[in-house]
Amino acid sequence: MSEHRFILQPYRGVGSRHTCPVCHKKRCFSRYIDTEKQFTFPDDVGRCDHEQSCGYHLTPKEYFERNPQDKPKHSDWSARRATPTEPPNPASYIAAETVAQTLHGYDRNNLFLFLKSKFGSDDAERMMREYCVGTSKHWPGACVFWQTDINGRVRTGKVMLYDAGSGKRVKEPFNHVSWAHSLMKLPGYNLRQCFFGEHLLPMNRGKPVALVESEKTALIASWYLPEYVWLATGGKSGCLNADALRVLRGRQVILYPDLGATKQWRQKLPLMKSLGIEATIFNFMDDVADDTDKSAGYDIADYLLQIEPDQAVLQSMIRKYPMLQKFIDDLQLELVSVERYDPTTETLLSTSNNLNNEK
Repeated sequence: MSEHRFILQPYRGVGSRHTCPVCHKKRCFSRYIDTEKQFTFPDDVGRCDHEQSCGYHLTPKEYFERNPQDKPKHSDWSARRATPTEPPNPASYIAAETVAQTLHGYDRNNLFLFLKSKFGSDDAERMMREYCVGTSKHWPGACVFWQTDINGRVRTGKVMLYDAGSGKRVKEPFNHVSWAHSLMKLPGYNLRQCFFGEHLLPMNRGKPVALVESEKTALIASWYLPEYVWLATGGKSGCLNADALRVLRGRQVILYPDLGATKQWRQKLPLMKSLGIEATIFNFMDDVADDTDKSAGYDIADYLLQIEPDQAVLQSMIRKYPMLQKFIDDLQLELVSVERYDPTTETLLSTSNNLNNEK
């Protein structure tokens, strides 16, 4: 009998190696298996072979610490452990000074340039600073999504490269994803990820929370639908575990999974309920998406970007002031342009030119 019940899946050809849930590189991820074939781990429990550039490793021990309800209750579970369970090591943090040094140089940041082309320079910079997105020198044009927790401490930063024109991730000749703590070669670093945008929760206590997979999607959706606090899990599995989800206790949460991930995210609803989170899932996209959208793995940002910004501002105002729609209908008004909507004062600037009366 093996000394360890849970082991990394032995190599049995390319079919036994999978895509890493963090760096998204193919055929480099080894999953943990139960030698007694009584328990199946989620797909993100395993180790990435790219220890320097990625370093992702979620062990069975860490998984059961975060999800105690899944812990096997067999009598031999405790007997086969070599040592007593130790409390999890505290998270490591990156200095605020290091983060601050990246919050500039947006003119050479491809993600900023894309957001600027869609929403204008002022709103693009506001979103970057609000969500604590920096500029990285690791690749020309790269950005860094700093993961700042609810207490304002930075857990890590995901370094990514986007195309400034399309806003899509650059995947050729390789998938440009790395981690700040790995690039900085910080010794003994203990990574415990948190939601991207988590630091916005304390200042938005009255707003419901919307969860998406991609950091870029959280930024874009926050512009179109500012009545939510938009957070990103950082991947299909990402922060959907008990350890990370506890910051959402007592909040209303809507899950917006990417196309193809709805079933996996729906399985997290019982866990969220057990943590005191009132969660629902938005599956409208799965119902209306065509095969092309599904194969591309579209998310809500891909659909929101199809809405003209002026129209999005008007719809936001109508949601807040429903009588505005009746006013527009009765007077047969047509939207011409919206120069800027200020959500803090709830006013449109240059309102005299915003609506054109067709009568």
